[in-house]
Amino acid sequence: MRETGPIRVVLFTGGAELQPDVLDFAERLEKHADIDLVGIFCQTRAHGIPGVVRDLWNRRGFLTPALLLQRWLRIATDAVLNPRRAAARRWTALGIEDRLHFPDDLHNPELLGRMRELGADLGLVYGGPIIRRELYSLPRLGTLGIHHGLTPEYRGKKTTFWAMYNGEKCVGVTIQKVADGLDRGDIVAEGRVPVGRAPLPVVTARLQRLGIELYLQAILEVREGTAAFRPQPAGTSDLYRDPSTADIFRFWWRYLARLVKPARYT
Repeated sequence: MRETGPIRVVLFTGGAELQPDVLDFAERLEKHADIDLVGIFCQTRAHGIPGVVRDLWNRRGFLTPALLLQRWLRIATDAVLNPRRAAARRWTALGIEDRLHFPDDLHNPELLGRMRELGADLGLVYGGPIIRRELYSLPRLGTLGIHHGLTPEYRGKKTTFWAMYNGEKCVGVTIQKVADGLDRGDIVAEGRVPVGRAPLPVVTARLQRLGIELYLQAILEVREGTAAFRPQPAGTSDLYRDPSTADIFRFWWRYLARLVKPARYT
């Protein structure tokens, strides 16, 4: 059944700060006349710079200084090469500040009560932790999630990295209805991006842009009552994990080796 008026959505994410692609997604939600973003909940134990440092140290250890430098260089580069995009993200962050919350647990009873009061029609997960039934079933129309990987072959974490590590010619993104089981929900949309010789950051950015477009399309189809969900193909693939330091070095060694290899023309 078609919804009347804007569809009220709540966004669930995670991390010490909102990632650039999450801000890009929030910006698109804010600008769409048929979507009303009523709340953003970002699960983290500490947010801001202290939280960023803590998270990196827990995941990457001695690589933390280099990754912090990389983060600063990315921010500085974006500000110089794409000032409009950088400015749009800053304005988006300011515009959603009154609706942005940083709980340490998305499932605590007090927070669940607050979410009920929001009366959201649809939940949206973007880069967040695993959410349980008591949360994803709260919105009247359920909850959608984005997964940067094609299921069931690429489930779990950092699947764009692992798809390129495995030599896949394309990487994918899936929009699915959140259900019990990690990356096991019914699929409403999916897309692919060719890898070619592009480096991981470029492929990731392209996939994120495609994913946001597919996500917005899925939200509007749910609002219109035209969303077509289909069960995932049968499969029992293992869950991918965060790559180790050795995996990262091996990945870039393989990438550089492919880069210097003469291209084949047909």
